Amino acid sequence: MKHAVVLLSGGLDSATVLAMARAQGYACHALSVDYGQRHHSELDASRSVARALGAIEHRVVNVDLGGFGGSALTDDKIAVPEQESTGIPLTYVPARNTIMLSLALAWAEVLNAQDIFIGVNAVDYSGYPDCRPAFIEAFERMANLATQAAIEGKPLTVHAPLLHLSKAEIIRQGNQLGVDYSATVSCYQADQQGRACGVCDSCRLRRAGFTAAGVTDPTRYRK
Repeated sequence: MKHAVVLLSGGLDSATVLAMARAQGYACHALSVDYGQRHHSELDASRSVARALGAIEHRVVNVDLGGFGGSALTDDKIAVPEQESTGIPLTYVPARNTIMLSLALAWAEVLNAQDIFIGVNAVDYSGYPDCRPAFIEAFERMANLATQAAIEGKPLTVHAPLLHLSKAEIIRQGNQLGVDYSATVSCYQADQQGRACGVCDSCRLRRAGFTAAGVTDPTRYRK
């Protein structure tokens, strides 16, 4: 059985990716990052999702991006937008996916794993530059220049299986794989119980995805 590191935020997309990696026969090591996000309950969700979807190991690594701020997700002085955003929104976290993939790369090399899975999406997303195909391709190239494993003939592959799927397509695939979406937290300002605000970009995309998929939305909303 091949081993893989799966980045797991606790949200809808990353839960689906973990289920997909398991279905492909990977032994999955789930990695979550506590980066100072205001929606901290997503980390509690990640633990539940990792257990439910059969990760053989789950680790939470702390990286204090809140020390830099610059994002509505890490800086309490910046409000989470509750109207539809244009351009790159205030919820963009500088270098987040670069840092998360770097942590996954480090763990993968220690595990002698040649595969990393990440749930980025370039269709139904919020305009983040680090969710684009060009970024994933560039990171993979960098990883295969920067690691002992690759130099010794064990190149690494970064899998982004949701990259070109709509939110509805993601949900349909997850349903087929038995993902319990009620256990996931996607909201940018979820409360301590994981209940969603229903008005942020992430909530709007998630709700629209369930509607388009013809699947009942199991999200717990505050209002």
